[in-house]
This record gives sequence, structure tokens and C-alpha cells, in this order.
Amino acid sequence: MFFALSKILQYLLSPLVWILIIFVLSFCFKKDKVKKGLRITTFVLLLLFTNPLLVNLSLGAWEEKPVEESELKECYDYGIVLTGMIFYDTENDKIDFGQSTDRILEAVRLYYAGRIEKIFISGGSGLLLDQTHKESQLLKDYLTSINVPEEDIIIETESRNTHENAVEAAKVLHPAESTDTYLLITSASHFRRAAKCFENEGFAFDSYPVDYCSRKLGANPETWLIPAPSAFSTWNMLIHEIAGYVMYDWSGYF
Repeated sequence: MFFALSKILQYLLSPLVWILIIFVLSFCFKKDKVKKGLRITTFVLLLLFTNPLLVNLSLGAWEEKPVEESELKECYDYGIVLTGMIFYDTENDKIDFGQSTDRILEAVRLYYAGRIEKIFISGGSGLLLDQTHKESQLLKDYLTSINVPEEDIIIETESRNTHENAVEAAKVLHPAESTDTYLLITSASHFRRAAKCFENEGFAFDSYPVDYCSRKLGANPETWLIPAPSAFSTWNMLIHEIAGYVMYDWSGYF
């Protein structure tokens, strides 16, 4: 139920949806004053949610702070990678990599650098209806195809969200009974929620946030004044993460 609700809220929390609703409502009132007010609100919200400076500052404040590789232990028993980075193309029978691919790329790099002994991938299908293609299995197949030894890739395919990632990972790795060391690898914007969930399941880990989306904007006013339609997708991601954190807290997941 929680999984289905979170998928529905994902669309309802989109700023573009809010703006469209307000704009449509402006045609539902007879009073010119109300119509004008709603349309001005629509215009102001469009300016705010397409401003690259505003979304960049907001995202930068939310993302987990970077961790230098020099701050890590010499080697970890497991690098824990959370899925949410690929899409399965059924028509062409292949996987397409999405925005958060740094999660697996950094894990593979650290593996070949000798910083992690094994790669643990947590995640099944994040789709509401189609649970056929398990993302961790697809990633394992991909990694073995590029010569990562199969015995060094461990997966769990049952989890559908971050809370379940931690629960299912604990069932496999038994952190409370083990002396193994763990490095948690996920997107910087996702890290707060992920860290809380894994701590709640008894994991003691070091953090390695990746996939930073906030950027240092130059002094050129064009980079922070001219509206950017791409800002909508960034706001969607940020609001999704903040709302997810709040919902998990209310639900007692951490």
C-alpha cells in the first residue's frame, strides 16, 4: 500500500502539476479579479521553478556533503549499491542507463581499485505494476558481461524502495552478527533517507555519496537568471526526496 501511495504522490508533488492546476482553475472563476490573481500566481511560480539559481541552491543544501576517497578505509568487505538507475527496454531487450548511473560506475571503479572486496546490489523492480525485470539482476548480468567476477557480485531482488533496500540487505548480510565493513554508495540527494534506513536495520557503514546534481554556477548572469525548463525535473527529484524523507519518518522507518 505504501509503495503504491508513494508512486501516486510522486506525480501529485510535481511543481508543473501544481502550476497547471492553478492555470486551469483560472478559467473556472467568473470574477476577473480571481482569474487575474490565479494567472499571476501561475506566472510567478513558473519563474520561480524554472530559475536555475534557486533550484541549485536548494539542491546543494539538501545533498550529502562530498566524501574524499582519502577519507575512506583502505578496503571494505562490501560496497552496497542501491538501484534506481536503469530502465529495461522490452522492445529491444536491453537496459538503458539513467541519471543515477554513478552509483554502479563508482562501485565498479572502487572494486577494481581494491577498495571494496564485493559489490552488493540491492533492488528489484521499482515499477508499480511490472515486477518482471529485477534491476539488481539486470545489473549483475551487465557487470559479469564486462568481466566483473560473478562470485564478487551479490544481489537481492525483492526490495522496491529505500526502506525495503535496507530490510532486505540486512536479511542477506546480517550486519548485527557480522564484523564485515560496509561502504554505502548512492546518490547525494538520496543519501539522507538511505543512511537513516540502513542505520535503523543495524548497519554501521561509511558513506560514499555520488551523482551530484548541484553545480557551481559561474558569474555570468545568464547561468542564474534565464529560466531553464530542465529545472522542473530537478525540482521533481528534490521534492520527491524531501517528501520521501518526511513520509519515512512519519511511518517509523527510521
